[in-house]
Amino acid sequence: MSYHNIYDNKLLQNVRQLHFIGCGGSGMFPLIQILHDRGYAITGSDVEETKITAAERGMGITVHIGHDANNLAGADMVVYSAAIHPDNCELQYANTHGIPTVERSELLGYISRLYSHSVCVAGTHGKTTTTSMIATLLELAGQDPAAVIGGKLPLIGGYGKAGKGSSVVIEACEYSETFLQLTPWLGILLNIDNVHLEYYGTMGRLKMAFQKFALLSRTVIFNLDDKDTLDVVNSIDRPVISFGIEQEARIRAANIREYRPGFFEFDVLELGEPFAHLQLAVPGYHNIYNALAMCACIRPLGLQPADAERAAADFKGAGRRFEVKGECNGAVVVDDYAHHPTELAATMKTAKEMGYKRVIAVHQPFTYSRTKALMDDFAAVLKQADITVLLPIMGSREVDDGSVKSEDLAAKLPGSVVVGGLDEAAAWVKANARPGDLVVCMSCGDLYKAADKMVAP
Repeated sequence: MSYHNIYDNKLLQNVRQLHFIGCGGSGMFPLIQILHDRGYAITGSDVEETKITAAERGMGITVHIGHDANNLAGADMVVYSAAIHPDNCELQYANTHGIPTVERSELLGYISRLYSHSVCVAGTHGKTTTTSMIATLLELAGQDPAAVIGGKLPLIGGYGKAGKGSSVVIEACEYSETFLQLTPWLGILLNIDNVHLEYYGTMGRLKMAFQKFALLSRTVIFNLDDKDTLDVVNSIDRPVISFGIEQEARIRAANIREYRPGFFEFDVLELGEPFAHLQLAVPGYHNIYNALAMCACIRPLGLQPADAERAAADFKGAGRRFEVKGECNGAVVVDDYAHHPTELAATMKTAKEMGYKRVIAVHQPFTYSRTKALMDDFAAVLKQADITVLLPIMGSREVDDGSVKSEDLAAKLPGSVVVGGLDEAAAWVKANARPGDLVVCMSCGDLYKAADKMVAP
């Protein structure tokens, strides 16, 4: 069985100047960095000034604040993301004046083919952390990789980098099958869980998308402990490297122990023989799997086990992944991107292992469909917190039909609190947090803004 993505390897032929609509987005910035570094002229537009637009200006890129057809002057191609509405005036101008347009994920696929070693990290949980770990591995080994990451990595100063080496590390997102635009030299499968079913409809269709991704890969690195991932790998004809803890994987963790609450060290075995000893600088048992995926890249990338040891010790986490923001009333405030019950469970497990007197969960539910479909799963996880503070559901691309509210989830959580928004969440924590508490803000929306307010003087 084989599967080929349909891509245009002459996508940028005769293109000298590209215009990015939404150039301030974290997903756009690494593409701009890579193409700017390769000599393309770039302009961009966005609705507001951000640190990213400031960084782009610092690179000599013309950035327009506000969308206007005049911004496209000189553009040979227009790049847009899925977040840009079809009635955007710049996109409409391009379409009516014969300027080719390309969606971000298609351009990312093209970029993945510019490098001989593209490492593409897929999975429903852990992508950003694992992509960041592998970027750290290559960076510290002196390989100067390019990177496209869904979170900030302090080591490289942002969401990605251009890099002069032969490798690019890409976070491969399964949403709307965008990862099927990629051509991975190494395709990594961390896990498969019931996410984005509003798009896929069934787990079977979701697994089929991961199967296609695996078939696009030259070599597949996969989690042997995850049953759905194993189902996918068992149905493909590609060279594979397994990693795991429970099963007899090629790359396996053994002698796992906590060297301080919530932080793990362990031996890594390759085919049962000693390979490396890792001490993780990020908390959480789930990060053992992410580190094993990194270790599985060592041989293909021509690196040494000592490189993995150094990367594990140096990697302190990506932005919004159990990111310590500061203190509020002597309580520690953490911001985390978790927004699916499985992710919340991993984050809560880490939080509970760290020995604080109370864990306060602050959660902003994401999308009405997911909150409704997985209501009992969310409740089961959030019950582990000593107190749960719930914000209104963030609808994102969905319209509120009134059939589900945060109060419905609160009804399943005795002692929980529902607040009206970001300011109210920050005010509640400032009024109620005390020394010995761990406040964990969990959301893929804008809850991080409330976390910033909690720690502000």
